[in-house]
Amino acid sequence: MAVQAVPHDLVQGWIAYTSDRGGTFDIWLHRPQDGLNFQLTQGLGAEFSVPYWSPDSRRIAFIGIDNVVHLLDTVTLAVARTDQIEPYTLLDWSPDSRLLAYVKNGKIVIYDTFSHSSYAFPEPGASDVQWFPSSTELLFAAPDSTSIIQLFRIRTDGTGRRQITQNTDGPLHDVRLSPDGTFALYTFPGVSISIISTVDLATGTIYTLEGGPLAKNYFPAWSPDSRSIAYSATVYKEPNYYSLIQIDSRTGQNQRTLAASDCFATPVSWSPDGGKIAYLSGCAGVGIASQLWIVDIRKPMPVNVLSGGRITALQWSPRVRRVPENIYTSFVYRVSFPYPAIWRRVSEERYEGPGGFFQVSAISSGDRIADVCSSEAFHPLMPYGSSPRIVMMTLQNQEACFIFPSADQPAEMNKQAALIVRYPRPVKIGETFYNYFILWADVNHIRQIGGRLSFL
Repeated sequence: MAVQAVPHDLVQGWIAYTSDRGGTFDIWLHRPQDGLNFQLTQGLGAEFSVPYWSPDSRRIAFIGIDNVVHLLDTVTLAVARTDQIEPYTLLDWSPDSRLLAYVKNGKIVIYDTFSHSSYAFPEPGASDVQWFPSSTELLFAAPDSTSIIQLFRIRTDGTGRRQITQNTDGPLHDVRLSPDGTFALYTFPGVSISIISTVDLATGTIYTLEGGPLAKNYFPAWSPDSRSIAYSATVYKEPNYYSLIQIDSRTGQNQRTLAASDCFATPVSWSPDGGKIAYLSGCAGVGIASQLWIVDIRKPMPVNVLSGGRITALQWSPRVRRVPENIYTSFVYRVSFPYPAIWRRVSEERYEGPGGFFQVSAISSGDRIADVCSSEAFHPLMPYGSSPRIVMMTLQNQEACFIFPSADQPAEMNKQAALIVRYPRPVKIGETFYNYFILWADVNHIRQIGGRLSFL
């Protein structure tokens, strides 16, 4: 049966991070509200990979193995390879989640992720290109006529170039445009000394943040409301360096320390609602973090949410609106999960609607879950195509697997994917006991539905 759920306006989001916890550096997802952890890529990442979320929180762009830009769909797990660029180049999504902007070989490149076409215009020495919220202009850093780095804005067709700053303090790094497009921040002049300043783009007024005691302030990040900045401030206490997780207002004068990391420096990322900050720790003198932590800015009590493997980068997904949902509840199959409210019942076990479907059943096999998943994925009729992908995981503290179809899946299967989860205890249906629950759904909805499955 289905019951109406209270619509949720906001999801707490996912934290994408780069880790070798699976053996090689890849992109993983962590869901803070329930600790669900999910490996997204297999052998595509690199130690330098930084995940960049699209504004709609569906896709992630990152520079991976062989310096190739990868576009990853977090729902279908489909991956597209687009270009080859320098590691650590900033990738920035357009507000409509369609276009990517970045620099390559002295040019600003605009890449259309739908048509897989691109255009570019020359901008020697440019870096950190980013979209203004209007989608009609870009911000970037580049040398002026005297070779001093300044901030510029330019229309997306390469015309209307205007200089914003009158910098005389040397190189500018880590340029980041505020989400509302009214301020920009940057660090200067280098690595050994790194000071954070902001500039009001309307007036050109510069503000310099106090920062940490050693003037080593790294990884500055804007809050979602564009009013605050979080960063990592390096400090030294005999015999080790460590870092403070600090925030300040965009004009300074309101510095607060929220937590400490045992790493020399750590990237930081704000939660979608701006109430929490994620950061890395667990360096233990080896230089690379092994722990993911979260601190609430209202009551700073840091929590270690993930440990294991080496972790090099992280980014919390943006704020998104959730579509209205109903809750499907079956006392026969002993499960409950959300589904789009516009879908309608076809039978007790199946619901369909625009863009998708789900169907439930159970499996009585006593085999290991890996064997059960393989039997389903590689059924002789090939319902998932010739080379489906099986992703083993844990869901609701139970062994589970997702099955994603390959590109040659028969069209009549309507992009069917599957989730198999071991029941906490066997469920009796009729005269038979079943050890596994199975959910079929279209590949665009399987993870968002199955990832919120609950057993009754």
